[in-house]
Amino acid sequence: MIRIGIDTGGTFTDVVAVDEETGRQASTKTPSTPGDPAEGFMAGVHKILGQLGATGEDVAAVVHGTTVATNRLLEGKVGGLGFVTTEGYGHLLEIARQSVPDGYGNSYFWVKPPRIVPADLVRTVGGRLAFDGGEIRPFSEDDAVAAARFFRERGITTIGVCFLHSYANPEHELRMRDVLAREHPDAVVSISAEVLREYREYERSVTTLVDAAVKPSIARYVATIAARLGELADQPTAFYIMKSNGGVLSADEVVRQPISTVLSGPAAGALGAAVVAQAAGFPSVLTLDGGGTSTDVAVVVDGHPALTTEGSVGAYPSKIPMIDVVTVGAGGGSVAWLSPEGTLKVGPRSAGADPGPLCYGTGGAEPTVTDAHLLLGRIPPHLLGGEIPLDVAAARDGIADLAGRLGLTPERCAEGILEISAWNQANALRQVTVTRGLDVRDFHLVCSGGSGSLLACRLVDVLGLAGVLVPPDPGNLSAYGLLTVDVRNDYVRTAVARHAALDPDAVAKTFDDLTAEASAALEREGFAAGERRYLRTADLRYFGQASEVRVDVPDGPVTAQLADAVAAAFHAAHRKLYGYDFACDTRQEVEWVNLRVTGVGPIARPSLRTVAPGSGAPPRTTRQVDFGAGWTETAIHDRAALGAGDAVAGPAVIEEFGSTVPIHPGFRAVVDAHGNLLITREAT
Repeated sequence: MIRIGIDTGGTFTDVVAVDEETGRQASTKTPSTPGDPAEGFMAGVHKILGQLGATGEDVAAVVHGTTVATNRLLEGKVGGLGFVTTEGYGHLLEIARQSVPDGYGNSYFWVKPPRIVPADLVRTVGGRLAFDGGEIRPFSEDDAVAAARFFRERGITTIGVCFLHSYANPEHELRMRDVLAREHPDAVVSISAEVLREYREYERSVTTLVDAAVKPSIARYVATIAARLGELADQPTAFYIMKSNGGVLSADEVVRQPISTVLSGPAAGALGAAVVAQAAGFPSVLTLDGGGTSTDVAVVVDGHPALTTEGSVGAYPSKIPMIDVVTVGAGGGSVAWLSPEGTLKVGPRSAGADPGPLCYGTGGAEPTVTDAHLLLGRIPPHLLGGEIPLDVAAARDGIADLAGRLGLTPERCAEGILEISAWNQANALRQVTVTRGLDVRDFHLVCSGGSGSLLACRLVDVLGLAGVLVPPDPGNLSAYGLLTVDVRNDYVRTAVARHAALDPDAVAKTFDDLTAEASAALEREGFAAGERRYLRTADLRYFGQASEVRVDVPDGPVTAQLADAVAAAFHAAHRKLYGYDFACDTRQEVEWVNLRVTGVGPIARPSLRTVAPGSGAPPRTTRQVDFGAGWTETAIHDRAALGAGDAVAGPAVIEEFGSTVPIHPGFRAVVDAHGNLLITREAT
């Protein structure tokens, strides 16, 4: 039976398939269809099945990385939301947080972004819970009915509910949902007690509203894909969606928790890179996934991408577990333009798949990064092995017009476009390393995505990287990553307590409750009790601090000794993260804040392919390439002809179906046993 991974990007839809019986793997790409992503999705399915000589009856499962939720938020399409909160807290969203992007130097110019729900669409309901869940004032049924009728009369059909301290007791939110179901049955409702049972009312409210905002579009999209997959075969096809936390979830479960997909696509790239890098002997790496619209970067330590709950999508904080990915508008389709001051800029605006770069000949009217690579000969005059011809003359004409306004030649303007794009990517890599206390020079970089490897050599010089690893078929690594992940569900409960007064029995009870929730979800996913795994973690901080550090909680009974071991792990993690801790000051108490359980349903991973020893295959051809010092007759290698141990010294270009790897003068690429290219600067 065949499992298929499909990652929908801004320009291309990437597809990887593995036959679980024979181990055979195949991959392909097809243009994305932004107007209806399902069209590109199904085109990819049919194309890969044709490549394998298979039919829909042979498909066991499809795993999908989608940007539907991400795009809706990035494009600001969150209108028509209503919000219900506790009486006296109606301005919660208006007050928000006092933090200012880029620090105080920007505070004079920063304008607070529009609230996710305007003040006139916020309703409050009487009733009040204490921090421990005890009821201070009873829930007001009359206020709840009035709020439900208010939204019904104004046609507001998407509603988020967040009451004060409902993380400790969901009773009032559950009653509000019942009232909405009775008085406004057409409404789509999200309640914070089911989205995020964690304290901090503002973040919990916005996270709940984001969940509500994307719920209708995710439900429609998933239903459309599921229906089309149902046409492939008589039996149902298992359909999974990638989550932001590095796991997958069945389509039916995703509709229940759509916010879990807000960083679905970028997460798959980091996971695929982690698998490839560890097999190559590099358990800790940086990852760079370059697409047509943007570039996503992340850190992998000891084989696991870093996780965060402090992420956001656009202007909206989404306090859910997600792979710590930083995205920068520096993809192959990023547009080069002149600022009002007359300086050259690149991105974040992108030509995307439609109209595309100038060289696509599909209506693009502005020069892009892809046009610059083409003009300098660093990519071939076609994409996807000749499926998409590229117009070199159109790229040159567009860049020449821009170059004329800058007083440059077309070649030097193209080089400037690529230099700016490389620095944009370098700054993103610094953001996930230097700002987190990591030395970027300690890492190799794993490049993936169709455009990810094009600036690899320049990034080595800019950042002082140890080297770059480019896996085979890097343009499809995200799709491959989709086939390597388990089903994962995260559950959290705020339970603030000072370590000295911690009640191990209460902690154990909370972990048991969270484990029961995780177990029920995995049972719905079809995993037997013996297959399920549970990971326990806790968020701790020094008393008086505002931020927590997450640490593992070992398996076994929760005792005072285990709690002390967790506190010791927190001291070590705090010191590693910040370079200093308060443990040496006995006056500083440790405080437990959140308890978490992750339920894991394991899925078999495909094995990595190996390549035969190389025989020093000669270049396929040569062409003129400009690496910044003028045009040079450059060897062009076919990657498929290279075997393990083969080495290619720059200047050279290595080409394959979905990507190109320019090897600059002074660099060398060596093929390893899995077909990866390890690029390093040659010793001088």
